[in-house]
Amino acid sequence: MVRKPGPGLDKRISRRSVLAGGLTSVSALAAAPLFSPRAWAQADREQPILVSVELSGGNDGLNTVVPYGDDAYYRHRPTIGIRPDEVRKLDDHFGLNPGLLGFERLWDSGDFAVVHGCGYEQPSYSHFTSMAYWHTAAPNRGDEFGWLGRLADTLDGASGTDMLINIASAQSLAVKSRLHTPVVFDNPDRFQRRAFASQQQLMQRVDEAEGNPSRAFLNDVARSALTASARIRDAWANYRTPVDYGLNGLDLPKVAACIEAGLPARIYHVSYRNNAFDTHVQQVNLHQRILAYTADAINGFIRDLERIGQADRVLVLVYSEFGRRVPENANLGTDHGSANTMFLAGKPVIPDHYGTPPSLTSLVDGDNLRHTVDFRQVYATAIDRWMQPGASETVLKGRFNPIEALG
Repeated sequence: MVRKPGPGLDKRISRRSVLAGGLTSVSALAAAPLFSPRAWAQADREQPILVSVELSGGNDGLNTVVPYGDDAYYRHRPTIGIRPDEVRKLDDHFGLNPGLLGFERLWDSGDFAVVHGCGYEQPSYSHFTSMAYWHTAAPNRGDEFGWLGRLADTLDGASGTDMLINIASAQSLAVKSRLHTPVVFDNPDRFQRRAFASQQQLMQRVDEAEGNPSRAFLNDVARSALTASARIRDAWANYRTPVDYGLNGLDLPKVAACIEAGLPARIYHVSYRNNAFDTHVQQVNLHQRILAYTADAINGFIRDLERIGQADRVLVLVYSEFGRRVPENANLGTDHGSANTMFLAGKPVIPDHYGTPPSLTSLVDGDNLRHTVDFRQVYATAIDRWMQPGASETVLKGRFNPIEALG
């Protein structure tokens, strides 16, 4: 693969060595729920953080990272294929969609990696089913818990609300955990425990009970929930940034606010909502626009982390539940497909192309790309090379070789 020279190529010096001193202190949070005064005081601002960004609807990888140097691409997509003079060229074969100025800037600053051909055996073309496989890292079988939830369970052994924040209108399966209760919110200004108006006063009170372990546990959960909502509202109220996130921040400014405020959460999950990437009809303009929103938001997030001095702590992982079929359809869109591109962004990244790009002339299962990288290898990279060295086999319930994309 031809690599575009850039300032990021010196990142082969490991950033993990800078953070290693903080890894042993994670157990200090084990006995304290998130945002309790004790946990708040002990939040370690050197601990690595993972931010997972979901492109719901099935992003078209071929029109995201365009193989403009391959004639087969234009034979399959004579109308919606992006011409060589329109792409943002990364090298002599691949270029970015014209809307991806934010990703181009990340590539030029050495903070962006592309992983080609990501997928799994016997792929599902159902949004619901395939997303469940990606959320649980368990293709063709599923799991009760999400892979981010299981990752949180390896970071410390205590139950409670202390590792996971999911910014959404409803909790994602990806963050469902055996030991942890994720903090889930949409609007920070309105974040509070839900109840009827007549119950609000009761919800704001925690009655202490001695000698009753079950009631003590429920009191701990209630206390954590009250403290969490107050801390997140305060973090958002105090957050001010000059950084431009574009027209749709993908909730990433809320993540930046939490990190700036020193919340001890280490795993965040956000999503481009409402299956926006399900581009069956008249794809080109819509796809370029939502890609622009996505790239601008992620680039703005990385720049904002630099502003607050936290960029070295954070890795961003970007995925979608599947790619699109290779040929354009009769409606000048693309239909549900299989293998896709994934992205890693942030200061920990070694910028380059990774994985083997799937062939555009040797298609499988109805004009689909044959996957060349199990998507769990990218998850294993985030786990073993960033969050918790050696934990991927436990989290993913199998051995998946990480890629060499992180310093």
